[in-house]
Amino acid sequence: MYPGIDFNGKVVWITGASSGIGEALALQMAARGSQLILSARNQTELERVETLCKDAGAADVLVLPLDVSKHETMEPAAQQVFAQYGKLDLLINNAGVSQRSFCIDTAFEVYRQIMDINVLGQIALTLAVLPAMVARGEGHIAVTSSIAGKVGVPLRTGYCAAKHAVMGFFDALRTEVAADGLQVTTIVPGFIQTNVSKNALRGDGQVAGITDQDIAEGMPVDECADVIITGFETGLPEIAVGTGPEMGLPQLKSDNPTGAFQALEQMAAQLRQAS
Repeated sequence: MYPGIDFNGKVVWITGASSGIGEALALQMAARGSQLILSARNQTELERVETLCKDAGAADVLVLPLDVSKHETMEPAAQQVFAQYGKLDLLINNAGVSQRSFCIDTAFEVYRQIMDINVLGQIALTLAVLPAMVARGEGHIAVTSSIAGKVGVPLRTGYCAAKHAVMGFFDALRTEVAADGLQVTTIVPGFIQTNVSKNALRGDGQVAGITDQDIAEGMPVDECADVIITGFETGLPEIAVGTGPEMGLPQLKSDNPTGAFQALEQMAAQLRQAS
């Protein structure tokens, strides 16, 4: 357990802040008086969220458009944040893209794109802020992973690879920076009502444009943000969030790996028949 976070006055940088979990977290932190840096590619949507955050009570809001796949832009963006605020209390690496295609139908460039955004983008931004946090002896870095970072599921080979990678990277980082006074939190959502499946990539790189039934019936995003914020406030190093049967898959894999693999193989077979 970590000391809980009091968000009042804290400088918090959220990527993927233009919608979904990122937007919901921004609004929750705004209501607690945080100073927010909102990043994503869509400036218009960021400005919409900025207005909502100011109305909710944010102490300050900086809109900082950012494409995390352009790794060379991370350092200048971090320099801008430190120049304006002098510190960064919490970075939430939340940007990401999912996948909806079988491996055999997926172009290699789609895998590269998924890894560039979901893994290398998170690492690049973390590296850009880490030295200042270590020098200060204080700071908190979080990443939004997924149940797909714990268990391999069909139609998401690239997404699962990426989310397993960030779980490994940030779990290892946690061990390294603890002695420097820094904290690392991994967020592990299940099915949440966001545009994650609608914005997912097909095998040819095109956007899927369809919301999965599991996502549509998942936890409302505001409730998801409530759980995550509570996890930060109570000091959890890993925050699992979701209410569906998918949340039991990691434990099933641990207790009965053969049973878990068979269940997921059946799921894949059903998806093949339906496609």
